[in-house]
Amino acid sequence: MAATFPGVIAFAFMVSMILAGVILRARITFLQNNLVPASLIGGVLGFALVSSGLSFGFESAHFTSFAFHFFTLSFMSLVLTGAPPKGPDDRSIVPGGLWLAIIWVMSLVLQGLVGLAVILLFNQVSGGELSHLLGMIATHGFTQGPGQALALGSIWENELGVTHAIRFGLIYASVGFLVAFVVGVPVARRAIRAGLNSNQSARIDDEFLRGILTSDISAGKQVTHSANVDSLVFHIAILGVAYVITDQYLKFAHPFASMVTIDVINLGLFFNHNLFFIHGLIVCVILRALMNRFGCGHFIDDETQRRITGSSVDLMVVATLMSVEFAFLSEFVVPIGLVSLAVTLATAVLCFGFGRRLRSFGVERAVTVFGCCCGSTGSGLLLLRILDPDLSTPIAKELAFFNIAILFLSFHILALMVPVLPSFGLMTICIVYGGTFVAGIVALLVFRRFDPTLVEPGQ
Repeated sequence: MAATFPGVIAFAFMVSMILAGVILRARITFLQNNLVPASLIGGVLGFALVSSGLSFGFESAHFTSFAFHFFTLSFMSLVLTGAPPKGPDDRSIVPGGLWLAIIWVMSLVLQGLVGLAVILLFNQVSGGELSHLLGMIATHGFTQGPGQALALGSIWENELGVTHAIRFGLIYASVGFLVAFVVGVPVARRAIRAGLNSNQSARIDDEFLRGILTSDISAGKQVTHSANVDSLVFHIAILGVAYVITDQYLKFAHPFASMVTIDVINLGLFFNHNLFFIHGLIVCVILRALMNRFGCGHFIDDETQRRITGSSVDLMVVATLMSVEFAFLSEFVVPIGLVSLAVTLATAVLCFGFGRRLRSFGVERAVTVFGCCCGSTGSGLLLLRILDPDLSTPIAKELAFFNIAILFLSFHILALMVPVLPSFGLMTICIVYGGTFVAGIVALLVFRRFDPTLVEPGQ
């Protein structure tokens, strides 16, 4: 049985870093004032321990698979969560959610183009030969997170020959989470001091600062009898069924897809386990629809499902930071630092620049989408809670629509181009990405003409 312990102990060591993060957040004022999540604190601490050889023999590579699978689980769990109850203000949520989605897609392509340009300039100045795709993968680390960066990096590196794509992607994802809070928190606090937020009663209480609750808050309802099976296990089991179905579906479809090659692109790449999260998301959409259709939707408690999603995100963050190799980071710190800085500045200008033009909830939407474009939807929601602690504004509901809208608005990039991006020429990439960014600007201008609730007249 001793041979079965390494993976389990690696997981135990990883989650113990989250516990350490909780304790440090509760005791260190600096961490409280900057609202640094426990998973981020634990991830940085874990990275330091792994890099210094104080991690019980575990290396960064031991945590890479955890980052991938918890990213996948977070997306699949999110889709299993039901839609929020319809209310009288649902119609007003759509424009705001669509604005968030358009900005996110613009950030996706903008970050890719900025990363590409920085690597090309770096090579020109330094005489280096880094692939421009090592700059473009920054957008999948920042805007999409570690799981996507790892999934795409694996395809680009193992199937399409882009050296170092995996490690570059994971480092960008780690930097993105840091940027979301290093930049987002001060901006949110400054907005409160200037009275720019709509929720004027906003205040950050001790529970919010320390990150530990002293009051009772419901964490979901029981849908199964405890004498039969625990409700949490029941929800995890549904997610497990979806995971098994996705795995078997890919194993069945991959050999057939691999027989088809269009131009130089083998369709087997689209049915690769590295893109498990995309196929898993589709499976969960179908599974949830079938449960609703046959009257079983009520067996999924949405609050419990959100806890699973949130837990997966926390575990993904700490695993991502602990999977970064210090030696590799130090070797490529200059190009990675330049790309990260340029991407951060471009994203900030995009989000806060267009946010200033909104008639209502401008600062809330800008700060929220900045968090989403640098970390995850969870990062955006946490930044929103600084400005709107009780979530009295419609932005949190807009995020639900946003998560659906981005799948459609970015389909041509994420589903058709990105998995095989190294197969496209540089000019084609620039035309499609640049065209998508311009289309986003045009879409935002349409808001000015047809939706005066979003934009100030005359702007």
